Amino acid sequence: MIDPRLQTLRVLRERGTVTATAAALHLTPSTVSQQLRQLARDLDVPLLEQIGRRVRLTAAGYALLRHADAMAAEAERARAELATHRAGLAGVLRICAMPTVLVALVAPAASRLRESHPRLSVELMQDESRHCFDLVLAGDSDIAVVLPAAGGPAPGDPRFEQHPLLDEPQDLLVSADHPLAGRSSVALAEAAADDWISGLERITHDLVIASACAAAGFTPRITCRAVDFLGVAAMVEHGFGVSLISRLAYLPPEFGVKRIPLHGDPIPIRRHLTCVRRGSAEHPLIAVGLATIRAACEERSDIMVVGP
Repeated sequence: MIDPRLQTLRVLRERGTVTATAAALHLTPSTVSQQLRQLARDLDVPLLEQIGRRVRLTAAGYALLRHADAMAAEAERARAELATHRAGLAGVLRICAMPTVLVALVAPAASRLRESHPRLSVELMQDESRHCFDLVLAGDSDIAVVLPAAGGPAPGDPRFEQHPLLDEPQDLLVSADHPLAGRSSVALAEAAADDWISGLERITHDLVIASACAAAGFTPRITCRAVDFLGVAAMVEHGFGVSLISRLAYLPPEFGVKRIPLHGDPIPIRRHLTCVRRGSAEHPLIAVGLATIRAACEERSDIMVVGP
């Protein structure tokens, strides 16, 4: 409903290169370059400047984006209002989420949606939070359940509507024969002398461990790293160290590990958000998707639902 070249410029702001923008929009780099050159010619003002391999928006480019964001939000509101005039819930709803939340909450909620609304098709995508924001912006996803991403959109970013959904406690993960394994709860500082297993540097799990341990008064001695919770659990099981694990993360029962709730103040948590394109939240399909995801959260007693 708005000039597609403006959407290309909006994605370029986030991605920083023509190649990455083309990949996000399923276009060729030459098409992206052509769109942006033509847009600048039509407006008779330079929108970009080359900085090495990247491009940077000019002052005029940023000014145009402020208007483009407002136009995109109005277009989403128009789609939402028009959709209310259709009979029944029908169409495609696309939802993306990071792995733990998709398994524990989003997939069950999506299944319930399909059962309740047979004419509604639900498509799910698993990705990291920083990529989920990009999927929503590019129009490849309608709803994202995300963690606030380092270097990602700010809470008041005009392109998105972000709302708190749940606070997910972190548990201490130890081997079955660890001295703390028999406890019903522990203070995080009790594991200060242990070796620690973390995620890859600067990804979410690594940041959660670093901040939680700092709040507990120590710096963890990280000796091993893994890309996912299954790798972390395998290392913990075989005595390489301890770790934190998200409450929603699934582990097969055959793993020889013990999850121990943490007590103290503060208890480490991860806050999850819902994210949609600004102006789209009242679209009937998106509204029912958001409500169903929230209902799935409210049915669980091991997490804390937050927000409206």
